[in-house]
Amino acid sequence: MKHWKTLQNGINLLILLCLAVLILCPLFMIFARAVIIDGRPDFSYALNIIFNPENLRTITNSLLLGAAVVLVTTILGIPFAYLITRTQLAKHKWIDIVIMIPFMTPPFISSMGFILFMQKNGLLQQLFPFTGRLSESFFSFWGLVLVMSLHVLPFMISILKNAMLNISSSLDEAGQIFGGNFFYRFRRILAPLLSGNYAIGALLVFVKTLSEYGTPATFGTRIGFYVFTTDIHRHSTTSPIDFGKAASLSSVLVLICILMWMLQNTVTARHTYRLVGGKGSRSIQKKLPVFQSILAWGYLLLIFFMSIGIPYFSIIMTSLIKLRGYGLQAGNFTLAHYAALFSANSKGRNAIFTSLFLAFAAAFIASAIGVVIVLTARRKKAAFLSQILEGISLLPEMLPSIVLVIGIMLFWNLLYPVLPLYNTLGIMILTYVVLYLPYAVQYTTSAFIQLGDSLVQAGRTFGGSGFYIFRTITFPLIFRGILTGFMMIFIISFRELVAASMVAPPSTLTVSTFIMREFEQGSVSVGCAMAVICVFLTTGILMALKYVSSKGNGQE
Repeated sequence: MKHWKTLQNGINLLILLCLAVLILCPLFMIFARAVIIDGRPDFSYALNIIFNPENLRTITNSLLLGAAVVLVTTILGIPFAYLITRTQLAKHKWIDIVIMIPFMTPPFISSMGFILFMQKNGLLQQLFPFTGRLSESFFSFWGLVLVMSLHVLPFMISILKNAMLNISSSLDEAGQIFGGNFFYRFRRILAPLLSGNYAIGALLVFVKTLSEYGTPATFGTRIGFYVFTTDIHRHSTTSPIDFGKAASLSSVLVLICILMWMLQNTVTARHTYRLVGGKGSRSIQKKLPVFQSILAWGYLLLIFFMSIGIPYFSIIMTSLIKLRGYGLQAGNFTLAHYAALFSANSKGRNAIFTSLFLAFAAAFIASAIGVVIVLTARRKKAAFLSQILEGISLLPEMLPSIVLVIGIMLFWNLLYPVLPLYNTLGIMILTYVVLYLPYAVQYTTSAFIQLGDSLVQAGRTFGGSGFYIFRTITFPLIFRGILTGFMMIFIISFRELVAASMVAPPSTLTVSTFIMREFEQGSVSVGCAMAVICVFLTTGILMALKYVSSKGNGQE
């Protein structure tokens, strides 16, 4: 027994060392690079960078953009969530699937779709020539806010929807009995009960906006609006490279995210109400009059048109156009751009194979590490050391991905003389594993906590070893959670942009960097063809995963 406990502690220390090398050391390198100059601490260098007028403008832009996106997602999300929970529209379950499509779409691809649709002589002007000034005025700060809001809107809607489903309709009926109109009841009953969940959604939207790179890099740079991510990327990849500035801005971004998490926890603690109890609750779907029903459907369809219709129409049509100068005209459509991606010696084909390899390798390794972490940290007699493993593994989810990528670049560049992993495909796989390890841990944990102790105890009673019990009992029962985490990591890694553009070896292209390069070089139709393949491949995999999961649940 003593030897077994010693072995467990050794495994815990080994996992902790692995997580320290993968996550903690890169984070430490960011702060160290920002304040250690010539081998000694010097905070003046970091402060001079932060308070530089240009960098102050970047920080202000980022905070302003985050606040504006939270505002717009709130305005769009609350009516949407109310309609699909409190009216007859709630019976249409397909709405829940469709609203998640913007999340499945890489944000930089959606941004490119809006650019192609709204730019001068773009698709909108070709269809409706009288919209010239209207479409071109879209390229502004609020245009950027709208594009980014439509991408993160599903997060806000999902959180608000789940919160509204837990609020009993009897509370609203009580207010109505005492003469309160709709707006009074919403302000005095529904809004206070939603405040805790709304704080979580607002924080999630704010942090995702601050950490997003694709849309600011495509749409934001077009209007001259620079934020944290674009400046950090520029300082770390464009000559003259200055990791000091990148590290200083990354440190500020991390501190802002930490402060926002603390603020959210405070708000949630003060405004959380126990809405689900032993008495249960009921949610009544109000039947809207004909005119209000038409307005409700019109609102939902408008959201779908803006978040799905415009970007998908733009990307698909542009990928089929033979000569962009002729636009949407009969006879000016071709499949040659798709064929070019798979021709002999095609960089597009190589980019697809590279992305598939990286995504599979990262998903496999992250899933394996996630299983080990969950099995170690979820033991009932786990020591304190075991319990903190899960917390460290979830840390990348709370931090902007570009910050972790900068830390990985600094740390592994320092280790290059000892372990020459930098500038290889190995560093890309390692970066993907660090960024998406939380998915593996969360999905495996979700499956593991549903297991009863009786099954494992039965295996031990009949003399099964620990490995035998894991192989024949535990693993089959948590396999669906592992598979779900694997597929989510595969999908997101396949279309990853920030890490691929920063740590990829020279002349190595992935799907995302290939698309960006084609747009920058003017081969827009070829880039759109690759974008269509990327979107439909990842969306198809996710839909298949949902189908398999639902089928498996039905069989149980």
